[in-house]
Amino acid sequence: MRPLDEDETKAVFEKLFKFTGKNLKNIVENPSYEGPDSNPSRYCFRINKNKVYYVSESLVKRATNVARNNLVSLGTCIGKYTHGGSFHLTVQSLSLLAANAKHKVWLKPTSEMAFLYGNHVLKGGLGRITENIAPGDGVVVFSMSDVPLGFGISAKSTQDCRKLDPNGIVVLHQADIGEYLRMEDEL
Repeated sequence: MRPLDEDETKAVFEKLFKFTGKNLKNIVENPSYEGPDSNPSRYCFRINKNKVYYVSESLVKRATNVARNNLVSLGTCIGKYTHGGSFHLTVQSLSLLAANAKHKVWLKPTSEMAFLYGNHVLKGGLGRITENIAPGDGVVVFSMSDVPLGFGISAKSTQDCRKLDPNGIVVLHQADIGEYLRMEDEL
C-alpha cells in the first residue's frame, strides 16, 4: 500500500470533484477519531493493486506491520484504475459521495428497482432534482426517503428535464447498491 503519485491524485480528485464540487474539502480535511491517539488524525488516499482506498492515517501506520503481499484491503475502497489507466469510482464510495454531494436526484418508489437493476434514470421516475445541474455533472441518486441508491452522470440539465418526455434519460447509471449482489465476487 503506497501513497498516490501526482497524476493518480489528480485523477482521483477530478473524479471526486465532479460529484462533490467545493465539498471535496470536507472529504480531504475530515478528522479521523480511530485508533489510540487522543488527537484526531486525518484521512488519506492509498493505492494497492490498482484500487484506491480512503483510510485514516493512524490505521495506515498500524498496517505497516502487515506484509504488502498479505494486505487485501484497508479502509474504504473508493475506486479503481482500469488497464487503460483511467480512474473509476466504485459503489463503495457512495457513502462519501452521498454525504458531500453537490447535485442530487430523488427517485419515485416505482422506479427505484429499475435503477437498482442497473438501468438509467428516466424522467418518469424522477421525484425531485436539485437546481443548476448541467449535462455531464456527477449526480447522487436517492430514494424519496433519502437513502442513497447510487450515482451517475446527468444526461440533461435541470431546465431540460422539465420539458423532457417521460421516457427520456435524465441520469446515466454508473453504480448502485444493487452491485453488492450482482457483482459480489468482484467487489
